[in-house]
Amino acid sequence: MAWDEWEKLKAEAAKGPSTHMELNQLAPAGGGGGESTRGDLTVHQTDLAAIGSAAHELFQEFGRYSDHARIASMKAAGGLKDQGFALGSALDHVAEHWVDQVQTLLDACAHISNHMRYTKNQHAGDDSYIAGTLSSISQLDKGFDERKGG
Repeated sequence: MAWDEWEKLKAEAAKGPSTHMELNQLAPAGGGGGESTRGDLTVHQTDLAAIGSAAHELFQEFGRYSDHARIASMKAAGGLKDQGFALGSALDHVAEHWVDQVQTLLDACAHISNHMRYTKNQHAGDDSYIAGTLSSISQLDKGFDERKGG
């Protein structure tokens, strides 16, 4: 960008509001669903549980089936090598890298599943804490009402 262009843009910005996008605020009546300031992203406990379950199922099933594929590939690679085919070494190389890739996917699935379980437990603890706090407040209110004679 030329220096003159930079100076021109600075001068225009100093004049006042522009029609260009502003990143420091939300338009008064826009965005995320009308009057709500919470946005439009909603996640329910059942959604989190379904994601965690799917990740756990993928972890178990893919781990088992990928192991069958690895064993079959290594057996085939060994047979090809024994018969003098260069393809045997290439297949063996692929099978070795397959193990690394499988482990990466399994680690990701385990991480997702564990995080969803942690999130579920954390929210349950938060709900319990909030319920206890609210019941304590109602007990205090009851005590104040008794003092007032009400």
